[in-house]
Amino acid sequence: MSSRPSKDSGENRVRSSRARGPERHRKLSAILSPALKSQYGVRAMVIRKGDTVVVRRGDWTLQEGRVMRVDAGSTAVFVENIKREGADGKEVLAPLRPENLMITKLDLDDKMRKKVMQRRGYSETI
Repeated sequence: MSSRPSKDSGENRVRSSRARGPERHRKLSAILSPALKSQYGVRAMVIRKGDTVVVRRGDWTLQEGRVMRVDAGSTAVFVENIKREGADGKEVLAPLRPENLMITKLDLDDKMRKKVMQRRGYSETI
């Protein structure tokens, strides 16, 4: 499958909905805060459960919370204190797009993330 974007928005939507696991995983990345950027020397990372994020755009701008769930299928991130009213009237976590978030604190308890950081050469800062 071609990775070049098309001028047809419908084709791009189909392409992203048919994306395979690694491609979907890559779309779950968010920028790091300036402090984390300077500390790790990297601009963005994939969001994981347990990270602390700040909302940069939308109705919940500048609200901070811990990531409760990440849904790769629908490319959505669910944050602790950001809720909306569900169809049945109950409060549910609101889905957020990862490109509208900024990671302010990384959860380094994750073994896979530690491996990635060590592979990139940041083992001395972990």
